[in-house]
Amino acid sequence: MPTTDDYGQGINIASLTDAPDAGKLAKDIVNAIAQRSILRYASASARGAALTGTTAPVEGMLSWLQDINRLDLYDGAGWVAVSVGASAWTTITPASPWTQNGNSNGTLQYRILNISGEESLQFRGALGRSSYPTSPAGSYVVNNSALPAPARPATLRTVTIPCSDVSSDRIALKMDVRTDGYLEVFGFSSSVKPPWIGFNGTIVSL
Repeated sequence: MPTTDDYGQGINIASLTDAPDAGKLAKDIVNAIAQRSILRYASASARGAALTGTTAPVEGMLSWLQDINRLDLYDGAGWVAVSVGASAWTTITPASPWTQNGNSNGTLQYRILNISGEESLQFRGALGRSSYPTSPAGSYVVNNSALPAPARPATLRTVTIPCSDVSSDRIALKMDVRTDGYLEVFGFSSSVKPPWIGFNGTIVSL
């Protein structure tokens, strides 16, 4: 009859009186240890496809998602992010006629953060603009292409961002971080034509 490990983890260890079966012995050891180690998957969808039925996740299980460099914990009800790897800044290409490094604040970039177990999107840098139409549109999408799926919020996120007070009656504008990955800035008018808009310190939940 199998015994269990000395650490109280419920790992069965074959005894000398068990019928010999090298394949079963090896599989029992590997499966028991694997589910208590950090499981690695290409993505959340790959993890979901692998952990079903007899291999369904159990409370306390850890997994690493390689596409977003994130460590997750299964709390018995669902996967909760507990840590991310070094999250590199990624440059956002501005839509014309916006240009990088507005007000010498650097290139517009984003990165994904994990704050107290919650994934968040952080921005830095600023965009510049040398001219506007006589009657500007009320809002402009400022990124040339959509942010990738992992960097898109689950719902619309609205935040305030600073802008120049030169050629502008306002010093702040509204930005929507849209679920389709585009950043739309609102508040422009014939009296609001700032030569730069800033993003430093802007963080939204994903």
